[in-house]
Amino acid sequence: MDARVPATRPALDAPALDVLFREARTFNDWLDKPVPAQLLRDLANLAEFGPTAANALPARFVFVTSQAAKEKLRPLLSPGNVDKTMSAPVTVIAAHDIEFYEQLPKTFPHADARSWFAGNDAAIEGTAKQSGALQFAYLILAARALGLDAGPMAGFDAAGVDKAFLDGTTWRSQLLINLGYGDAAKLFPRSPRLSFDEFARIV
Repeated sequence: MDARVPATRPALDAPALDVLFREARTFNDWLDKPVPAQLLRDLANLAEFGPTAANALPARFVFVTSQAAKEKLRPLLSPGNVDKTMSAPVTVIAAHDIEFYEQLPKTFPHADARSWFAGNDAAIEGTAKQSGALQFAYLILAARALGLDAGPMAGFDAAGVDKAFLDGTTWRSQLLINLGYGDAAKLFPRSPRLSFDEFARIV
């Protein structure tokens, strides 16, 4: 065990859990308040510490902030996502890299992990999408931890986004995440959640 990591760590206090989970909401309406570029760097770097398969880190992020870039995104959105996206200070194109394994000699240097994936399309796709999705969730939690609100969404032309923003790369879009400072006055009541016994069991 790394000596820098204590054997046991205290649980987060109730206010911290509220920020990350219990009181956090998915926002559709945003305050007119910009998000500094350094804050975007900070949250991306924080999210990268979350676990992924073989430390593959397949997620890739494009932070859409300029009006010109937003206008390029507009026609690729489903109608219900246009207003919330155009008013958000930042929209993240959350993608995965189908050649993530080329970075494994750097991120997983103690084994020849690249050979586990090279030429194995099923393993590449499965890991890219599964571990990429984990990283998207880490990004949302990192945003909340740093004082931002988030609004993840599907409902966009992925092929169109890939052509408009990711052309010439091996990145493939998977999700959009609006970021900023949410307008709490326009939130609707939280939707119900399942009880523990409806979605989990202890065996």
